Amino acid sequence: MGQPRHTGKPATPHRHRSRHHHSKGLTVMVNKVILVGNVGKDPVMHTTGDGRKIARFSIATSERWRDKDTGERKEKTEWHNIVVFNENLAKVVEQYVKRGSKLYVEGSMATRKYEKDGVTHYNTEVVPSAYRGEITLLDKSEGGGRPTPDESDYGTTRSRDDYGNGSRGKPSARNDMDDEIPFAPEFR
Repeated sequence: MGQPRHTGKPATPHRHRSRHHHSKGLTVMVNKVILVGNVGKDPVMHTTGDGRKIARFSIATSERWRDKDTGERKEKTEWHNIVVFNENLAKVVEQYVKRGSKLYVEGSMATRKYEKDGVTHYNTEVVPSAYRGEITLLDKSEGGGRPTPDESDYGTTRSRDDYGNGSRGKPSARNDMDDEIPFAPEFR
């Protein structure tokens, strides 16, 4: 063991820094949702008054198991509403996502409250955030294309080809220009 380093600061006991951040006795909370599922209907696109695009769609996640008593196969499907406010991700959703697309979605849970016919309603949605949200296309896109870097400047969007060709023994249907387009850095 060598000599202790002198930093010019008084010696203090070593404090272990964990991933849990504390501020005045309060713990920072986490609201993170990760889903992998299939899109139920083509996304619905909206345009705000100032011209920004918003995408809305739902994805299904299924859980399968075998009943211990009967041996019967069971399945439970949950539907999750996704709302994309990030304009760049919304444009990618509009161009590449359709009914049946398999997606990885990362965002946060948000509950919206509204009144209709005098009744208060609540709608829970998953919202990919502007800077850390992610939508990954897990199936091959039509025409072999994938989002270009400028379409995912904020948030990240990937296709399955970004991780290697998902098909076994079949050549990748890639755009000829794919080799010339550099990948944008991820903002995470």
